[in-house]
Amino acid sequence: MDEDLQSLTRDQLIVEVQRLRAGIRVHRDSSGHELCWHHPDLWALLPEKSDPRPSVPEWPQFLRGCIRYRQSLDAQLPEAPRNGKEFGED
Repeated sequence: MDEDLQSLTRDQLIVEVQRLRAGIRVHRDSSGHELCWHHPDLWALLPEKSDPRPSVPEWPQFLRGCIRYRQSLDAQLPEAPRNGKEFGED
């Protein structure tokens, strides 16, 4: 799957690592409502092209998943700052 890396020079590999790191940092630095979004830009960093349209759960299942995700943030990041911003507020 990653055979393309074999033909890259050291300098090209460094550029590729920097590009991937930048993309990972953008995703890592997501905060607030951005945490819930579809991130095709992250997947586009891969050389293989695919249709990044996921299978989307129905609303009840989706909302239960959102609640579980938010609960996991409470468990894993109990000291993270909280904000009361509504979606779309800057």
